[in-house]
Amino acid sequence: MSRGVSRGKATGKVGDEGGGSARPVLVYALMVVLGAGAFLYPFWIPSDALPGRAHGGDAPLVAAGVGALVVAAVALEVRRGTMHGATVAVLGVLSAIAGLLRLLDLPGGGSGIFFLVVLAGAAFGPRFGLLLGMGAMAVSAVITGGVGPWLPFQMLGLGWMGAGAGLVGRATRRLRPGLEAGILAAYGWVWGFLYGAILNLWFWPFVRGGELSWEPGLTLADTLRRYWSFYVATSLGWDAAGALANALLVALTGVAVLRTLRRFAHRLDPVVSLDSLPAAPAAQTGAAPEARPEVQAAYSDA
Repeated sequence: MSRGVSRGKATGKVGDEGGGSARPVLVYALMVVLGAGAFLYPFWIPSDALPGRAHGGDAPLVAAGVGALVVAAVALEVRRGTMHGATVAVLGVLSAIAGLLRLLDLPGGGSGIFFLVVLAGAAFGPRFGLLLGMGAMAVSAVITGGVGPWLPFQMLGLGWMGAGAGLVGRATRRLRPGLEAGILAAYGWVWGFLYGAILNLWFWPFVRGGELSWEPGLTLADTLRRYWSFYVATSLGWDAAGALANALLVALTGVAVLRTLRRFAHRLDPVVSLDSLPAAPAAQTGAAPEARPEVQAAYSDA
């Protein structure tokens, strides 16, 4: 029995065979590992090895590593076909808009940068949300003059927020728009606290003196207890206001913004087109096979 083979031609998102599809995932995993290590390594080294200034020497290395991984991720996505020029352009435009929204001062010290990262991450997916969060924070730092050793940690924190929103969006995309906006508003509210709690870790291990500071040799329970006291005393009120601002903005704009962003995401979805199938072999159609010219010549000579 003969076996027919269909030939296709695909443009856009095409799954690679073998280990090709694993390379972008590895890059994103390295972002998470690098970020977690940058936040937590001060807890693991001797106190006399800590510099007097928080990440005064290693922040440029962290920034360079994060930037290189972002570029590598985009390049691999483009090479695989999961991103193309239009997708990269949308990523750049949304990063610029979100960066500009940081200039929007909300009551209680909130910022307009977070709600767009949450909604765009939910619309485009976790990998896009991760890249958007990092890009938006980098743009906002240039606009506001907020470039410093804290910047790579802000980029990581906002990138994680966008990636988590992408995961939530995958689970809620089939729900009613109002219900989905409510769930994302709750997510933005929770991340209003998480973002502040995570960002404090970039400098808290370097603070010395007082009952709210970390000291080498503390157990995990004592470290968590001291950090909670430090967080409540210094950040909880500001983060509560920011969390409320996130929730309100997502709840008020979520339905319309998600509809618009998903429309763009759908237009950017890759298209796979298949060529027409080849003609069926004669054995399958029942027609007598046509003899090859050399066979015909052999019979005529005979």
